[in-house]
Amino acid sequence: MLLVSPSYLRTAELRLRGYTRATIRHALDRGDLIRVRRGRYVWGGVHESHLVAARSGGRLDCVSLLGAFGVFVLSADDVHLQFDRTDSRLPRRHRGIRAHWRESACARADLQADLVEALAQACRCQPPRVAVASLDSALHLGLIDGDDLDRVFDRLPRRYRPLRKLIDARAEAGSETLVRLMLRSMGYRPSLQISLRGVGRVDLLVDGWLIVECDSRAFHGDVAQQIRDRRRDLAAAELGYVTLRILAEDVFHRPDAVRAALGAVLARKPRGSSRASSD
Repeated sequence: MLLVSPSYLRTAELRLRGYTRATIRHALDRGDLIRVRRGRYVWGGVHESHLVAARSGGRLDCVSLLGAFGVFVLSADDVHLQFDRTDSRLPRRHRGIRAHWRESACARADLQADLVEALAQACRCQPPRVAVASLDSALHLGLIDGDDLDRVFDRLPRRYRPLRKLIDARAEAGSETLVRLMLRSMGYRPSLQISLRGVGRVDLLVDGWLIVECDSRAFHGDVAQQIRDRRRDLAAAELGYVTLRILAEDVFHRPDAVRAALGAVLARKPRGSSRASSD
């Protein structure tokens, strides 16, 4: 639904489609049409976030649009909407809506911002490391490519340019990006998504011996997956690797504790460990 932006329809457009006053009323009664503002309608079944945008006179934007696409964002409690600077006579905005005023290349009636515009706005709205995680995620999902990434940074002030070299599309989760950046700040250069013979693919490999896995409830919560994880850890230990499993929730909400644990483990590098080579 989100790959092509829905648009609101004016009464005149419905008339051109053959609707009369009676058929518009009938479509509203059946839920085929929804009146969002006076003289403006959307088709029934539209995403709830688009309804909020339509009723507010804006477009779904920033972290709200990214979250709807499945792109990693740390928090999207408010609904972020983009408004044209020239907009006037807009409905009163309700609490929980965050407005971003800027010009847009979107059509007037579109109910969501352009994805590149939304990514650039999200870089401004989020802490730098979280912004990198969102860009990693959008690239990994195939929603943007390198040219689009250049367009994102073209829309940002020069002070954001250093983030460009930190982006890596191999990261499969926002927690992986955040841990990778944490390790970089500690002086390490972890390898991402490395395949180890006898173990399989691991999230991060640090200093050639420490495997860091970032686990979330969504993908590691069931018993069968936990059994597979523990057997992989045993196989890695047999080869001389040490595995540290970190909860994504701790990465997001207890980063100081995660950093302290990483530092403590890395300070005790095992001696003479035998490790298999990566594939």
